[in-house]
Amino acid sequence: MVQKAKILLVDDRPENLLALEAILSALDQTLVRASSGEEALKALLTDDFAVILLDVQMPGMDGFETAAHIKRRERTRDIPIIFLTAINHGPHHTFRGYAAGAVDYISKPFDPWVLRAKVSVFVDLYMKNVQLQDQAALLRLQLEGGQELAEATPSGRESSGLLAELSARLAAVEEQAETLSKQLGDSADTAAVATAAHLERRLTGLRKALDALDPGAGTDKAEESS
Repeated sequence: MVQKAKILLVDDRPENLLALEAILSALDQTLVRASSGEEALKALLTDDFAVILLDVQMPGMDGFETAAHIKRRERTRDIPIIFLTAINHGPHHTFRGYAAGAVDYISKPFDPWVLRAKVSVFVDLYMKNVQLQDQAALLRLQLEGGQELAEATPSGRESSGLLAELSARLAAVEEQAETLSKQLGDSADTAAVATAAHLERRLTGLRKALDALDPGAGTDKAEESS
């Protein structure tokens, strides 16, 4: 079963939430509603989200205040926030949105295709990061059990097999991340490009750790390049 990313939709007006669901349903991800800042913060206590679409003007806790709470929490500070607003008070208002931690600031009415495309980028980055975390967990298990396995199997065949499987899985994630970076290109949002670059750096670190675990990896790569 393919894991789906969760997208948090925060707006005090039910008709706006319904419109967002209609726009984003094509992404085939899990859409979670919140009708207030307080409700959004409660949802963020238990679930992980790929991106948050946050209305600026809400009674009680507005979007700016909600975003400030999100960014103060270690668990949620790195979740991308896209602000949605029906008003535009000029550059100062937009700057306040970015200062609050938003990766984008979109005025209503917005182009549904553009919004869906922006959200799709962050969903893809989130899914790649989940895959990367899975590979990191496998690598940690390999590191913790590698010594015991080596002692139990002098030939090292089982250990080599596990390393080969882990390397293949990591290679698949590396290929997908490279494809995503090419798709983003120079015209993509700066925040999305920066997130993709961060993902690639983590992949590089994981690959180095895996190569260090497998003494033959460096030799194999040297032979391929010669």
